[in-house]
Amino acid sequence: MERHSGSSSSSSQFKRDRDFSEELFTQKRFRTGDETPVPRFLSTRAQLYERVFPQYRQPVEVGVFSLDSQRAFFNDSRQLRYFVDPGNKPKFNLRDGYRDRFVKRDDGVKERLDHILRWIVANRTKLRSTHTSTSSCTLGVDFVTWRGHLTKLLTTPYETQEGWLLAVSKFRGTLYMSEVETEAARINRENRTERHEEMMYWGYKFEQYICADDAHGVPDRGGVVNTNEAFCTVVQTRLADHKLLFSGEVDCRDKDPRAPPAPACYVELKTSAEICTPKQRSNFYRYKLLKWWAQSFLPGVPRVVAGFRDHDGVVVSVETFPISKISQLIKNEQNCWKPTVCMNFCSDFLSFVKSVVKEDNP
Repeated sequence: MERHSGSSSSSSQFKRDRDFSEELFTQKRFRTGDETPVPRFLSTRAQLYERVFPQYRQPVEVGVFSLDSQRAFFNDSRQLRYFVDPGNKPKFNLRDGYRDRFVKRDDGVKERLDHILRWIVANRTKLRSTHTSTSSCTLGVDFVTWRGHLTKLLTTPYETQEGWLLAVSKFRGTLYMSEVETEAARINRENRTERHEEMMYWGYKFEQYICADDAHGVPDRGGVVNTNEAFCTVVQTRLADHKLLFSGEVDCRDKDPRAPPAPACYVELKTSAEICTPKQRSNFYRYKLLKWWAQSFLPGVPRVVAGFRDHDGVVVSVETFPISKISQLIKNEQNCWKPTVCMNFCSDFLSFVKSVVKEDNP
């Protein structure tokens, strides 16, 4: 982790680099106004975080927003879709439509926190109603960020391939945390193979096969896949001493009118290669389930529905993974990841950020 000087002293950048020796976050020393020294590093070694699971308050949905086919923001749920059970062996062809019915979002355009900030501006009254007078923050939260950024923090103690870079600014008592694309990530993005691009499409196509636009509708399986469109939840929660407000994209919700209120009615959709050998299953538990668990546990999404596909992109089976049972699935896997390590590291990292980004820029 490095702190880089920028145009504002209230803004800092934190870097996770897989090439750092002993997996350390290093950070240049500087002093705040009271001459208190700032910690120089935060280790990412998993063993250091095998403590009691930190307190994590049940996430509460405080709002939603939608992004349309042109990526325009709407302060409503117009892009919410409904889950339609596909059965166990649907034989979906995920390659269908890739050449002629696909509108791909320009992932070279970095939106940062723009949409979350638009939601905050449009919902100030709602946030004030939950703001306690004892808080020093105008919004009543310590951090504003995307769910995806927190997911990367949770998985960091076990991540050996992908680095990350986060920029943090403090404004009226709240820390705003946004990802900055690393040079390695930019190179990878600009040099994806055609096969890689198509496989990224497969996940969106799977969603189209099993999502309807209304609770009584059916999926439009021959329609256009447009990855600009999104429905996002905004949740508030607390991890240890850190009050969080974050947003994340939601694939769909349970169409049963008796389903619990959001976020407990939401469903996360995933695709993965079919598992044919014990080694493949072990890798699935150790790597893929880690990211699936982290992504859904944070906002309180209770289940992942996964389509397992063959080499040609045909879904051969569908399986549901309740988030609450994933830790039981992996408990017999040797040297596997541990939820308590993920959450403790995230909590310690947020404390580290608070110790570094001190100056408020009103």
